[in-house]
Parts: sequence; structure tokens; C-alpha cells
Amino acid sequence: MFAVLPSARKVLSRLFVLFSLLWLAACDDAMLPSAGGGTGQRIDPGKPVPVALLVPHGSANANEAALARDLENAAKLAVADLDGVRIDLRVYGTAGNPAKARQAALNAVADGARIILGPLHAESANAVAIAMAPKNVNVLAFSNNPTIAGGNLFVLGHTFDNTANRMMSYARKQGKSRVLVVSSDNLAGEVGQEAIARAAAANGISLAGRVRYGFSQDGVVAAVPKITQTARQANADMLFLTSNTAGALPLFAQMLPEAGLSPEVIQYVGLTRWDQPAQTLSLPGIQGGWFAVPDTGRMASFNNRFQGAYGSSPHAIAGLAYDGIAAIGALARSGRGDALSRGSLTQSSGFQGTGGAFRLLPNGSNQRALAVATVQGGRMVIVDPAPRGFGGAGF
Repeated sequence: MFAVLPSARKVLSRLFVLFSLLWLAACDDAMLPSAGGGTGQRIDPGKPVPVALLVPHGSANANEAALARDLENAAKLAVADLDGVRIDLRVYGTAGNPAKARQAALNAVADGARIILGPLHAESANAVAIAMAPKNVNVLAFSNNPTIAGGNLFVLGHTFDNTANRMMSYARKQGKSRVLVVSSDNLAGEVGQEAIARAAAANGISLAGRVRYGFSQDGVVAAVPKITQTARQANADMLFLTSNTAGALPLFAQMLPEAGLSPEVIQYVGLTRWDQPAQTLSLPGIQGGWFAVPDTGRMASFNNRFQGAYGSSPHAIAGLAYDGIAAIGALARSGRGDALSRGSLTQSSGFQGTGGAFRLLPNGSNQRALAVATVQGGRMVIVDPAPRGFGGAGF
């Protein structure tokens, strides 16, 4: 998305593009009330499980249209991988529109669907869940925003709380004790910094301060002196950044070391992945930093199989559709009529997905096994592997 250039000033014109689709898919109208809901539809263990997949086919947005295709293909790949379980997968287009998503869900239930996988955007997911609650149908949405979750609505996307907890737990084991949080003054920044604050408290790490910056080029430049000053005055030993590689991160990674706050002085930590695109890994402030990634082996396996089946690499969140089908299939394999109930969906043992172990939580959010990565010589290196299950190290 950008080229690595010798001076921070030269990257200004290439920074601050709109958030990646990953966050946009999660945060549209994120403060809508979550749907209440029932226990879930029963299934006939002897017949194929009717599953409705809601994706933004028909969207005028080219990125959404491409993502819709990848989500559908990932779901079909998962169906083909199931052993001893038959899934009747039916795909419905939402055009990325809440009203159309709601109608698609109603059509799906009329067609016999017992569970909804999707949709993409938070507002659409909320509309679908509200419509499905009286019909006792659970919804597994592709959002990563837990503020919409609850009742019959579960979110499959990677949440800030999950990442922040993983990073804080690791940081504590490495002897870190005081964190300075740097976040943008928009919804993503607000949600991110609150997740970090909760994770710090849960892991016995003191909050040394918070610095917010305007989500603009001038906002980042103006924040650098304040970040540097606050870190020194508060004696912070960790700098936790909510920014991503499509936003402020590249600029911070160059300007903060130039201002004297280098990785040798303070530990940099990220709330988002720092290895995509690969050019990011050469930036000064990234070296030695920590960030979380899914199980790299399992993710590489999924990517290779998707590439082999469809001739292209999957979108970064296409694996969520695979995960949803994998969970539904694992539950259906039990042969129980209540396999799609809330109690079954939230089983503590969880499931195995494209990025490793994951489980749905009673509050509608999720927990995913993550590895901790660092950057050495411009290359990503795993320093703490993702746990293979729940209850062990890393959770």
C-alpha cells in the first residue's frame, strides 16, 4: 500500500487512506443495540444441515464484491472438508445493505435455514439478528466489533479485546509494567484504547498514560512530541499503538525513533498486524516490536489450499466463513438435535479454524488463539507460538 522511503515526510502523501475493509466491516454504526434471542433452531441429525451464508454480493463497492466471492469460496471449501457431515449451504446476497441483509435472512429462514452465517457489516448483522431473534435463529456474523454482540448474535472476527489480552499477558511475562497507549481520535481508536486499558488492568500492568491524535497527517505529526514527552515523564516501558499499516503506523514508526523514542528505549506493541504489507517490516520503529498473528502454519495451509482451489489468494478475512462452517460442522457431527443451540455454540473446548483454535463466548464475542510475533532484520519471527487449545499458556 505504500513504499518505504528514507524520510518520514516523503510518506505523508501515501498515508491515511481509509481504514482497511477489515475494520470497516466491523464498525459501521457499531453502537446499535444488540439483539436479544433464543436458544437456536434444532436440526435433524440424519439430514443435511441447512445453513444460510449472507455475503455482500451485488454491492457497488468493488472491494466488497471481491470479498463476497472469497467468503463464499471459503465456505464452500469448508463444506468440502467436512468429514461425515452434510451441509446444505445456500448463499444470499446483501449488497452490503442492512435492509437487504434483513430480507435475505428472512428469505433464508423461509427456505429452511437453521442458522445464519454472516453478514459482513455490523449494522447489517444487527438488523439480521433482530429479525432472527423471534424465529429462534442464531447468527454468526463476520464483524469483529463486540459492541453489537449478544443474544442470538455472535461475532467471528478478531476482536481488539482478544488481541490486547494476548499482548498484555505476554508483556507481563517479559517484565513490562507500565504502558502508554497511543490511539486515534475516532471510533477505532476509542474502541482500541479501551480494550488495551482493560487488558492492562486484567494483567496487572499500570496505565502510564494515553495520547490521542487527530486522524490526519497533521494530527500524527503534532502528536509525536507529546508521545515522546509523556513516555519519558511517565516512565513507560511499553508503547501500545492502535494504528494500522494502512493508517498512522508507518509514520509513527519513522518519526518516533527520529524524535528519540526508539525501540531501544521503549517496547513497541501493536494492536493490529504489522506484517501486511511486507514493506512495513523494514521501518525503524517496527524492529523488535510485538504484535499478534494467528497460527502461521494453519493460516499458510488455508491460504495455499484456497489458492490451489480458486487460483488466487484469499482476502484477509475470508477465513471467517471457513471457520463458521467448521464450527457448525463440528457441532453437527455430535448427532444432537440441539447442536446449534447457544449452549453448543459456546462450548468451552471451542473449534479449530483457519488460524487455529477459537471459541464463541456467552456474551457473543469470541476468543482466538494467537501467536506473538516480533520483527528481526526486517523479517517476522514468532516469539511465542499460538496455543493449540484452551486452558494452557497464552490464555
